[in-house]
Amino acid sequence: MADPADTLLSRVEDAGLNASAPPEQRWLDGWLLRFSPGKAKRARCINAVAEGRLPLDERLHWAQAAYAEAGLPLILRVTPFTRPDGLEDAVIQRGWRRFDDTRVMLCRGYAATRPADLHPQAVTAIEYAEVVGTLRGSPMAQRMAHTRRLLASPVPYQGFVLRDGATVLACGQFAREGELVGLYDVFTAPAARGHGLARQLCSWLLAQAAEGGARHAYLQVEGDNHAARAVYHRLGFSDAYAYHYRTPEPGEV
Repeated sequence: MADPADTLLSRVEDAGLNASAPPEQRWLDGWLLRFSPGKAKRARCINAVAEGRLPLDERLHWAQAAYAEAGLPLILRVTPFTRPDGLEDAVIQRGWRRFDDTRVMLCRGYAATRPADLHPQAVTAIEYAEVVGTLRGSPMAQRMAHTRRLLASPVPYQGFVLRDGATVLACGQFAREGELVGLYDVFTAPAARGHGLARQLCSWLLAQAAEGGARHAYLQVEGDNHAARAVYHRLGFSDAYAYHYRTPEPGEV
């Protein structure tokens, strides 16, 4: 999928990192360590984005100590842009297991049509985290972490909720950085599924972002979420690259 010479893909990776930046993060010799206690693993893992200078064992030692201090499991996010080369092989030799295959999907030069009969309501970051957290059944600690991350993001989010009276049918948000826009946390209430609301809402969000200058759209979706991937394919998205995680932890992370 990923072509290392395709600069748009590296820009998408940077945009995704910017849009998911939590207030709890710091650098360790070329590794961006993130410590948000929320649901999103990309905000509580090692993003190995630069070569670094320290020996690998030393970096892993200090990373493990940092995550232990934060009370979080040690997780490495592995992408086509992970550095240094051979890092994944090195942690495999140390017994780190693989989990959560994720696809980054991209729609280049999109042209979105705003559904005329769809009227989502704009909500604040605090409201959005509560709405999507309620739909997902997320515990309060994860909702609070999500709120902090949205409020601290260097790329502003715009969240929208589709309601029928007081009932939430679906929600979605986007983060636009220049001509790139990322779709995030698109969720349809179980009782409202099967009516094309996710596709319509995504079209509406893309049209809204295009008015601000967006030309290319990206999103991240679990590789085995075939229903969502089918919706995004119909919107013109295709797989751009994949990433997954590795951890030495034996249990749930």
